[in-house]
Amino acid sequence: MNRPWTLASSVAGAVVVALDGTVLTVAQPRLQSELGASFAEVQWTSTAYLVAVASLLVFAGRLGDRYGQQRVFALGMLGFGAASAGIAGAPGVGWVIGLRAVQGLFGALLQPATLGMLRAAYPPDRLARPLAVRTAGIGLAAAAGPLVGGALVTGLGWRAVFFVNVLPALVFGLPTLLRPQRPAAGSRAPLDMPGAVLLAVALSCLVHSLTAGPASVTGLAVAAVAAAVLVRHERRTASPLLPPSVIGSRAAGAALGVLVVVSAALFGTLFVATYVLQRRLGLDPLDSSLRSLPLAVLMVASAALCPALLRRFGTRGTTTGATALLALGVLVLSGAGSTPTLGCAFALLGAGFGTVMVAATQVVVRRAEVAVAGVAGGLQQTALNVGPAVGVATATALIGTGTTTALLALTAVASLGVPLASALPRTDGDGARAGTGGYRTSAGAGDDGLPAGADDDRLPA
Repeated sequence: MNRPWTLASSVAGAVVVALDGTVLTVAQPRLQSELGASFAEVQWTSTAYLVAVASLLVFAGRLGDRYGQQRVFALGMLGFGAASAGIAGAPGVGWVIGLRAVQGLFGALLQPATLGMLRAAYPPDRLARPLAVRTAGIGLAAAAGPLVGGALVTGLGWRAVFFVNVLPALVFGLPTLLRPQRPAAGSRAPLDMPGAVLLAVALSCLVHSLTAGPASVTGLAVAAVAAAVLVRHERRTASPLLPPSVIGSRAAGAALGVLVVVSAALFGTLFVATYVLQRRLGLDPLDSSLRSLPLAVLMVASAALCPALLRRFGTRGTTTGATALLALGVLVLSGAGSTPTLGCAFALLGAGFGTVMVAATQVVVRRAEVAVAGVAGGLQQTALNVGPAVGVATATALIGTGTTTALLALTAVASLGVPLASALPRTDGDGARAGTGGYRTSAGAGDDGLPAGADDDRLPA
C-alpha cells in the first residue's frame, strides 16, 4: 500500500468534512435570506446532516472492513462531493435539507475509512505520527473555515461554499476508486443488519433529541430502549456489529469516554464563548474570530508534538495531562475579561484538545485488528459526534443562568476526563504485532492483552 498517498487521502477526507461544517455556519444567514427559510429550517440544514452521519458511522466502518477501506473511502468522497454540488444548485431549502442528509450518509462512509486506511497502512507502533498529521489538518480546517467561508459568501454567495468540496472529492476519490485495496483477512463475517438498525435508531434519536432544540425526553427514552435491546442482541448474535475485541477492551472504552467528554466540554465552551465575546465583551464577529485563533494554532502545534509526548510520558500521562489542560482552559475562560487572558484560555483549549485527539484516537485504532479497524474508526467518530451534541445541549440548558455558571459546569464536564484517562495503559506499545495489528490475549492476560502484572513497553522512537 502506498503510505504517502494513503496519508494524504486520509487527511483530505478529514479536512473536507471539518471544513464543510465550519463554512456552513458562516453561510447559513445568507442561505436563510435568499431561500426565504425559517430559523427552524436553517437549523435542520445542520441537524439532518448530524443525525444521518452519527447514526451510520459504525455500520459504515463495518462496510469498510468487509469490502475494503479504500473502496468505501472513494465512494464516500465522491458521494460527498456530488451531494455538495447538488446543494449548491438546490432551488429551495427543502432540497438543501434533504441533500444534507444524503451528504451525511456519504460522510459516514468517508470518516471511519480515513482511520481504517491508516490502520491498514501503518504498523501499530508508527500510527501516532500519521494520526498527528490528520489531527493537525483538522485544526487548520477549523481555523481556515470561518475565513474561507466568509470570503466565499461575501464574494460569490452561499452556494460557493459547497462547491469547495467538489475538487478534492474528485482528486482523491477517483484515483482511490481505481486502485482499491483488498479487504483484510477475517473481515468477511456476515453483516449484522439488526444490530445496525438498532444502533442507528439509538444514535439518531439521541443526536436529534440533543440538537433539534430543547432536549426531548421521548427521544432520549427511545434511544435508551434501543440501546438496551442492542446490548441484548449483540450478546446473542454470532456475528455482532460491535466486536468484543473492540468494545471489550478497557483501554478502548476509556479512550472513547475521554473523547466524548473532552469534545463535549470543548464544543459546549465554544458555544458559550460566542456570548462571552460578543455580548459580555461587545466584540464583533471578526474580532471574536481573531481572539479565538490561539485555539486552532495550539491544536495544530500540540498534535504535531503529541508523538514525542507519548514517547516521553506514555499514553496515560499524556492524555491525563492534556485533559486537565483543557479543563483549566475552560476555567480560565469563565473569568476572562482581557485579550491576554482570552488568548491564554483558547491556547489551553487547543493544546489540550489537539493532544487528546491524537493520544486517545491511537489507543482506539491501534488496538483493533486490521479486520475490524473500520468499526474502531466508526466508534471514534461517533464519540466525536455525540460529545459535541451533549456539550452544546448542556451549554444551551445553562446559558440562561449566565455564562460564568455555564462555563464552570463545563469545567466539571472536562474534569470527568481525568479519571477516565487514568484507566488508560501507561503506554500503548504493549503486545502490538507490526503488520497484523493483533494483540495476543492468552490465559492470564489482563484487559490490555498483557500477562497479569506485566508492565507496558514504551512507544518506539
